[in-house]
Amino acid sequence: MTYRAPLDDILFALRLAAGEGAIEPGGVYGDIADGVAEQTLTEAARFAEEVLLPLDGIGDRVGATYANGAVTTPPGWREAYAQWRQGGWNAIAAGEDYGGLDLPALLNAGCTEIWNAANMAFAVCPLLGHSAIEAMEAHATDALKETYLRRIVSGEWTATMNLTEPGAGSDLGLMRARAERANDGSYRLFGQKIFITYGEHDLAPNIVHLVLARLPDAPAGTRGISLFLAPKFLPDEAGAFTRRNDVRCAGIEHKLGIHGSPTCTMIFGDEGGAVAFLIGEENKGLACMFTMMNNARLSVGLQGVALAERAAQMALHYARERKQGRAPGAKETSAIIEHPDVARMLLTMASNTAAARAICYETAASIDRTQRERDPARAAAAHERASLLTPVAKAFSTDIANETTSLAVQVFGGMGYIEETGVAQLMRDARICAIYEGTNGIQAIDLVMRKIRGGDGAALAREIDDMRAIARDAEFSQEALRESVEALAQASAFLTKAEVTDALAGATPYLRLFALARGATLLVKGARAATREKHPGAPRYAALARFFADHFAVAAPGLTKTVIEGGASVNESHAALNE
Repeated sequence: MTYRAPLDDILFALRLAAGEGAIEPGGVYGDIADGVAEQTLTEAARFAEEVLLPLDGIGDRVGATYANGAVTTPPGWREAYAQWRQGGWNAIAAGEDYGGLDLPALLNAGCTEIWNAANMAFAVCPLLGHSAIEAMEAHATDALKETYLRRIVSGEWTATMNLTEPGAGSDLGLMRARAERANDGSYRLFGQKIFITYGEHDLAPNIVHLVLARLPDAPAGTRGISLFLAPKFLPDEAGAFTRRNDVRCAGIEHKLGIHGSPTCTMIFGDEGGAVAFLIGEENKGLACMFTMMNNARLSVGLQGVALAERAAQMALHYARERKQGRAPGAKETSAIIEHPDVARMLLTMASNTAAARAICYETAASIDRTQRERDPARAAAAHERASLLTPVAKAFSTDIANETTSLAVQVFGGMGYIEETGVAQLMRDARICAIYEGTNGIQAIDLVMRKIRGGDGAALAREIDDMRAIARDAEFSQEALRESVEALAQASAFLTKAEVTDALAGATPYLRLFALARGATLLVKGARAATREKHPGAPRYAALARFFADHFAVAAPGLTKTVIEGGASVNESHAALNE
């Protein structure tokens, strides 16, 4: 399946999110100046296109297989993972104390997009490792970091997140997995976890499981959850990790997509309890896990950008080659790209992808500035902005992935419905992105209830002020931009005072409204910067920005009306749901 990493677009979005003068010696991003960003992304693209991409279709057709407690990944994946590790890719954003390169999250975002576009089922394994690295850096003891974190950073071992149980999905307060204290200061885990990505595999000799469980005397609900580290193998008397822990894979799921990625049911404690070690404090595990999940949510948003980009590339290539009918004014059979409705679909795909990328990269830049800004006030503002944008980045980008991959099938027509063209796989793979790491409905609730209603409003006010400034100076689509931003401001004001049931009913349309206003203004900001810099892609960026504003940002006032007036038709219409 066709894919070429869009390095020019990625580098441009990266520089725009970093800010003027930031990627220069002495700037906030001085460590990726002097060609470091370009060289890193170019090498990431080479690895993706030459190693990961050829394995993607194989992973889909063959899938991961399970037998007698062991999971075998598709042909070629073990060799690809060995190359991944040798390339040092796992260490990009990890801290230097444990072997990382401590490079920006923004640079890692570009790499994450490229790898997931080439082979999402493979790339989701190290994606989880990056999240575990962040959680352990923030909360694990020095001893655990030395023994486990260093090996995860190097890629020698992989890591997992064990949250979901058969009766506890999004509501972690219902969790039943339990932990018991041991006399030596360690713990023993008992219980079952489901939907565990790469919970068992043959890519690495050890797997480090991060597991949420409840102690016997823990408070009820989410306040009584602790986070534990339970490795697949424990050290023997000689210190070699050869002793099997009491944790096993009971089977893997047969899924709609990402077939090469094993989704496992994990059993802890069949034979006396899985040996585990506390991360952070007892009963404070949810805070530790959220450190991990916030990183993962941005990464899943980037998966959405990746799949949308690849689908858009494939559809564009096909539309240029496929001839069908005569376009207006044509005397001969035309390539379907010449038909206005096909052009509309292609522009929809490209502009939505660009908007999602811009939002995700702005989120990554805010995460970086939380750590890199010397001024505490600037760092605090960056943290607030990252928190505000993360649910938007995750939900909008993954919704766009579903919409864009579906449009790719539509552009291909009947051939898109045939597996051999590859676009059907993209649509199947994309479907999970809106579900895992917190469903998109939960992202919308988080945005409204915690970020809009739960904060002091300063971060949102700064964001809207920035959008207003861009709209005010826009050289095209000014009215559409201005109306989208004011619609966002109006909906935001309503939600801060609305009844809880009305706020919850309007959460999902509000998140889309936010994304449309923010995406449109970022695209216009980018088009202006590209024109000023005489960037060769300036005409294309301007065309995409205008299309997005005129076709999607214009929906903002209607979404605001839904947010403000639509609650009753949700909360008072249950008669339609009764049998």
